[in-house]
Amino acid sequence: MGIPQPAFYMFKCEQSAPPGMPKPSCVTAQTQDLFQYLAQTIMKEGIMGTVQPIRTSCMNRCSVGPIMLVEPGHIMYAGLTKEKIDRIITEHIIGGHVVEEFVIDSEMWDKPITPADMKKQMGR
Repeated sequence: MGIPQPAFYMFKCEQSAPPGMPKPSCVTAQTQDLFQYLAQTIMKEGIMGTVQPIRTSCMNRCSVGPIMLVEPGHIMYAGLTKEKIDRIITEHIIGGHVVEEFVIDSEMWDKPITPADMKKQMGR
């Protein structure tokens, strides 16, 4: 028997914009420890082997950050805090129920589009 695949991947944006950049940053002085908190909470719950936290660069939702994408399910959570991370792990990851009140607004996270359709929209 092999090593089981993770049941969940939690992609946490870790992009920080240099001072003076016009777009906001998912990592600020107030939010710089959220990834570490996420990983520690997963370890504390004893689920690290089946839940994989992953640091990512920009996912282009800067105005509602800090953000995190949970797969499978394609669920993006916005405005993360430690309290929200606790509920996401308890209710979604362990309990199986998406925490709808933390999910990004559909205007910022609409249905996926195929690369072929994107090319058509761009006129290429």
